[in-house]
Amino acid sequence: MSPTTEGAPGAIRIAAIGDLHVSETSQGRYRALFEEMSEAADVIVLCGDLTNFGKVSEAEILAEDLRGATAPMVGVLGNHDYECGCAGEVTKILEEAGLRMLGDQATVIEGVGFAGVKGFVGGFGRGELGAFGEQAIKAFVDESREEARRLENALRSLRTERTLAVLHYAPIPETVEGEPLEIYPFLGSSRLAHAVDRFDNVKAVVHGHAHRGRYEGKTPGGIPVYNCAQFVVEPAFGRPYALLDI
Repeated sequence: MSPTTEGAPGAIRIAAIGDLHVSETSQGRYRALFEEMSEAADVIVLCGDLTNFGKVSEAEILAEDLRGATAPMVGVLGNHDYECGCAGEVTKILEEAGLRMLGDQATVIEGVGFAGVKGFVGGFGRGELGAFGEQAIKAFVDESREEARRLENALRSLRTERTLAVLHYAPIPETVEGEPLEIYPFLGSSRLAHAVDRFDNVKAVVHGHAHRGRYEGKTPGGIPVYNCAQFVVEPAFGRPYALLDI
């Protein structure tokens, strides 16, 4: 279940969780968990849908709990974090609490690179939507392509031997298995996997979003992918976060 052998020389431990969905009634819900994750791992990774509706008030509640963490934190936003149109304010509040938000800029912690984007929908493999027909469809596909380009550019900026890609939307269909087939196109895009597979130094991908999905899969190029939505991880491991050695 780890990209490298547990305890491998130079490996760092990642605690990854997605889909916190912090609401205005979530005061203090996650503080003890972030303290626990800090004890269990070298780096905490948040895989989007950090708030329930993207409200400033929700971000402020989460920020208070994030201050309980003592390990470095990186993360991306999810679709829920955009709902109220306050994603910029949400990002600022969480960054002030110590979260390094990935996107156009990657970061390096203890020799391991971290690059990530929210990602977008579009479908997988032969079912991936193409930019043909109405302008609305073309704009939809352009957004999917742009998120993949942003991910590729962030990964390219890193010169580390080991890199973790952080997403909200899924890059492969295997980790959304268990969700209704009808909504697969809205759970992620193969374009994200194609971006990741261009880089030999990417050792794993983590994402969230698919609450009923499957924990583990691989990109077409063989890179391990882990669905770290807490609703997937907790039934598998008895805790809401995944532990990975990179």
